[in-house]
Amino acid sequence: VQLQASGGGLVQAGGSLRLSCAASGFTFSSRNMAWFRQAPGKERDGVAAINWGGDSTSYANSVKGRFTISRDNAKNTVYLQMNSLKPEDTAVYYCAADIKSHYRGLSYPSDSQYDLWGQGTLVTVSS
Repeated sequence: VQLQASGGGLVQAGGSLRLSCAASGFTFSSRNMAWFRQAPGKERDGVAAINWGGDSTSYANSVKGRFTISRDNAKNTVYLQMNSLKPEDTAVYYCAADIKSHYRGLSYPSDSQYDLWGQGTLVTVSS
């Protein structure tokens, strides 16, 4: 049972990146998924979440209109498309799965809702 995140890197402000998170070892299509991030010296915060079916999403105010979360249940993968990146988006990004529940209704992503975490991928946005 694991999540493997990839796609981080160094990008200039205004640029784009797409993060991917491949899931294995559990029934992906019935679980809500989310992305979190942790900037240096700060707590981990929710960025975006998507429900099991992919038809409901939730975003932090700081990324609304710039980031898009999506999923491909056939590939057991969740994505985070990040556009118009800002230096303040610099952080380690983590994908997470709510493997306690099947077909749960979606709410704003908080740590307590998710119990399987990927290893994190670093995104650095230069000014």
